[in-house]
Amino acid sequence: MQLTSFTDYALRTLIYVASLNDERLTNISEITELLGVQRSHMMKIVNKLAQLDYLETIRGRHGGIRLKMPAEQIYVGKLMRDIEPLNLINCSPEFCSITSACRLKNKIEQAKVAFLSELDECSILSLVENNEELMILLAPAKP
Repeated sequence: MQLTSFTDYALRTLIYVASLNDERLTNISEITELLGVQRSHMMKIVNKLAQLDYLETIRGRHGGIRLKMPAEQIYVGKLMRDIEPLNLINCSPEFCSITSACRLKNKIEQAKVAFLSELDECSILSLVENNEELMILLAPAKP
């Protein structure tokens, strides 16, 4: 299974924003530079995360981006369900002639449930908290 780049960068964005202290806002430019992603792609990601209430975007001169909820309430499994197309295999009768007798689709569904169940235990906070190596990597470069 491979996640879309959209989901990958959405997770990295949430990890980065969660790594900031509570008062500090970030912005699209900072995130795109840190993650090495195109600005237009990051704008779509941040917009989607804001629509789903993971991020809060504040307009204006002193605006920016921050988590809309505490990092300990953001679970990777839920995020995956919210943004990742989790259709691992196309079992529609129009696509697969053996779907009515196929046992593989049930095993794949069970594997998907187990995968998401494991990620339901993982909060964004658990990825950031007490992770000094990550904090060093995410620290802004000093001029």
